[in-house]
Amino acid sequence: MNKGLALFFAVGGAALLAGIGFALSIRSPWLVVLFAIASILFIGAGFITKAKLRKRHN
Repeated sequence: MNKGLALFFAVGGAALLAGIGFALSIRSPWLVVLFAIASILFIGAGFITKAKLRKRHN
């Protein structure tokens, strides 16, 4: 995975996790659930992308 793509997934995942913290601070359970699901999907997409690029490279 190139550095730009890795940075995108790292910053995006961190922002979504920060969103969970924000939602907790304003006591919004729906936003917590929304950000949690989005975080899991986004981080999972990063791992899938990394695996596909590694498989294509080898």
